[in-house]
Amino acid sequence: VQIQSKAGKPLERYFPDVVGSVREIGAKRCVLDGEIVIPVDGRLSFDELLLRVHPAASRVKKLVDAHPARYEVFDLLVDDRGQSWMDEPLAARRARLEAFATEHFERGGPVVLSDATRSLAAAKKWLAGGGKGDLDGVIAKRLDLEYRAGERDGMVKVKRQRTADCVVGGFRYGSKTRVVGSLLLGLYDGEGLLHHVGFTSSIAAADRAEVTRRLEALVGPPGFTGRAPGGPSRWSTERSIEWEPLRPGPVVEVGYDHVSGGRFRHGTKFLRWRPDKAARQCTFEQIGGA
Repeated sequence: VQIQSKAGKPLERYFPDVVGSVREIGAKRCVLDGEIVIPVDGRLSFDELLLRVHPAASRVKKLVDAHPARYEVFDLLVDDRGQSWMDEPLAARRARLEAFATEHFERGGPVVLSDATRSLAAAKKWLAGGGKGDLDGVIAKRLDLEYRAGERDGMVKVKRQRTADCVVGGFRYGSKTRVVGSLLLGLYDGEGLLHHVGFTSSIAAADRAEVTRRLEALVGPPGFTGRAPGGPSRWSTERSIEWEPLRPGPVVEVGYDHVSGGRFRHGTKFLRWRPDKAARQCTFEQIGGA
């Protein structure tokens, strides 16, 4: 069994549980396209996925034992008879995949068929519901197109866009400059601790000098009193871990698309300053809890 990323990198060492699950479906040969997800306490955790990419096999094994992964299949490229379906339209591939899943996927098992619908009303309902926090959007694909590896012209991702008021608990300077590059965002939990939840860097260039002046006047403790911006890791650089703490006060409204592990998964969009909003009003209740 071989597993590879979109970029073609092998992933078997990081997801041995998925290797075993695919091996057990009973098909001696097939090529599937899908997504690996890791449920934690009934929710999908993007953080757990990132943790799996670790050089130590012992660490990966520990993560596998704690939270086994699930493989959600959404396309069939080659079936169990060795027949290629890549030149067939999506409508035909999906029908063949559903038959393949009925024959080979165990109900409630770790390899599952992804949800799909041709109903606009159903898709809108999925998007509005957000999969109870698990979905950052839905994918719409053309039914008449063949499989197009690495191309996105036959599909579009429709994302959810929500807003939240966040405390600016700190900031980072831009690369090789003393002008603000990004604002570090925080939310209060039920115990009154301010936790780092993400960042926004979409500040207008014309405003950055003034924003820098305003924020530098507020530099000082405590910054974040709960979870703080991450320290060194194999992904971070020396500059990326440097940040300036601020005294509580500034509040901004940002747009975001998805929350995972109590943090914004992606960078957020700066919308406006909220001088009318007290910092203590910025709580996790806005995004569904810590």
